[in-house]
Amino acid sequence: MKKVIQMRNLECAHCASKMEQQIAKLEGVNSVTISFMTQKMTLDCDESKILEIVLQAKKICKKIEPDCTLVI
Repeated sequence: MKKVIQMRNLECAHCASKMEQQIAKLEGVNSVTISFMTQKMTLDCDESKILEIVLQAKKICKKIEPDCTLVI
């Protein structure tokens, strides 16, 4: 299942890359792309685990860039 999630206050392309790498390691994630320019994350993952994955992704983003939020 593909889901596009709007992000706010993502201020660093390098941080976006680090987020991508960590989110890609989560169980159930097929692929993830974070666009610094459009402030969007495209997540392709197991539909049955979508809520759990999004919550974990939110924690990862906060850890890397504390001001960054996901608009769910």
